[in-house]
Amino acid sequence: QVQPIESGGGLVQPGGSLTLSCTASGQTVSMRGMGWFRQAPGKERELVAGIISGSRNTYYSDSLLGRATISRDDWKNTLLLHMSNLEPEDTAIYYCAVSKELFSRNAYFSEADVAWWGQGTQVTVSS
Repeated sequence: QVQPIESGGGLVQPGGSLTLSCTASGQTVSMRGMGWFRQAPGKERELVAGIISGSRNTYYSDSLLGRATISRDDWKNTLLLHMSNLEPEDTAIYYCAVSKELFSRNAYFSEADVAWWGQGTQVTVSS
């Protein structure tokens, strides 16, 4: 069993930056894709950034493309998401997720493909 634990959420002003961190405990996830989903009030949860095993491929949603960088450290079982130029529309609960599939080449995966979820961390962008 794997337990992803997120940290780094909080309140940030528009135009500011934030880095989310996720550490997966229980067993190594180095052979699995990982990603960040978010759910804004009244909206469905969506994948906003994903990264495959070995970090050779990444995915970004249109909403974050150019404003975010996803990275992972497989020695530490850690996933990061650095976001900049944040907008009020980025306000959401951000969830760390670990994919069911081993050694996938596709950095995009859906909720149905998630093996383990973190508990979520709130990001609020407001002045």
